[in-house]
Amino acid sequence: MMSGDTHSKAIGYLLWVVGFTGAHRFYYGKPVSGTIYFFTFGLLLIGWIIDLFLIPSLDREADFRFKKGPIDYSVAWILLTFLGVFGIHRMYMGKWITGFIYLLTGGVFLIGYVYDYWTLNDQITLINSG
Repeated sequence: MMSGDTHSKAIGYLLWVVGFTGAHRFYYGKPVSGTIYFFTFGLLLIGWIIDLFLIPSLDREADFRFKKGPIDYSVAWILLTFLGVFGIHRMYMGKWITGFIYLLTGGVFLIGYVYDYWTLNDQITLINSG
């Protein structure tokens, strides 16, 4: 059963531009390969180039895996990517207390920021399921 269009191919391709950092893989719910890309410069750019053609399938898989609801995955990911150390993405998801803590601590000294890269899709799915 398909959950709906939860992720955007346009955002996926936008993140692919800096995909040698693993950004698009994190967005599509692939934190392990995202981390590998981060530390290997997109598998020495070869995996990054191959992913240009894989984004449609990564998008379909994410749409199937994650639940659509009031929290938009793309908005949350953009907020995390550009304002994550300030906790804006957490405030957007209604997590006001931890959002404020992130604001005061630089994303809990970047550890919380990295944690959210690994778990943001699952956090949103839990909220959208409730």
